[in-house]
Amino acid sequence: MVLLELKNIEKGYPDGTQALRGVSFSVHEGEFIAIMGPSGSGKSTLLHILGFLDSPTKGEYRFDGKTMQDYAKDELARIRNKKMGFVFQAFNLLPRTSVLENVKLPLLYSGIKESLRNEIAQRAIESVGLSNRVRHESSQLSGGEKQRVAIARALVNNPAVIFADEPTGNLDSKSGQTIMEILQWLHEEKGYTIILITHETYTAEHAQRIIRLLDGKLESDTKIINQHRARNQFEK
Repeated sequence: MVLLELKNIEKGYPDGTQALRGVSFSVHEGEFIAIMGPSGSGKSTLLHILGFLDSPTKGEYRFDGKTMQDYAKDELARIRNKKMGFVFQAFNLLPRTSVLENVKLPLLYSGIKESLRNEIAQRAIESVGLSNRVRHESSQLSGGEKQRVAIARALVNNPAVIFADEPTGNLDSKSGQTIMEILQWLHEEKGYTIILITHETYTAEHAQRIIRLLDGKLESDTKIINQHRARNQFEK
């Protein structure tokens, strides 16, 4: 089933900058896509449109069978919270707040009973191997641990898609490899749809398919033979 589809997406700005130029592709449920390109190629702009954080100037974006224009503003916010999980390069955690409270944050707006929130959050934390850090403040964690918290937070509402924006960009190679193994495990073993934004080839190679952008245009869309094996050393 097609989860999201873009048709001739363009994004321009008042100063004349054209960030996206006629981008078209679709993503099926359960796919792992990497979007690559140099700085200025339109990767971040595209991610913002896919995540309902921005809207295109022209073209059509369909998510879960409906165009972006079909959703009211409050619906867009609800979908971002319930059907989309976000993992950012800068982690975006609350610094003087515990791991548990950080991961629970999306549940505050989901309508889930308060009595169930701890249990759901703790399961997500366990899946990324941080059960021993539940009460620690995020400021006490290493970079790799912070990104694992961010992944747990992205999982708590069991989203339809996880957007990972340069998730290894602030990490050393060992921690980055751990993050990619977790994401690949979530895709292969748990069936999550994942869209990864990256400029690193070794990171992109964990995906099934690589989309390359250049100067706002889709340069190539290639399926790859995955040489990596999904492995989550934290899963018991």
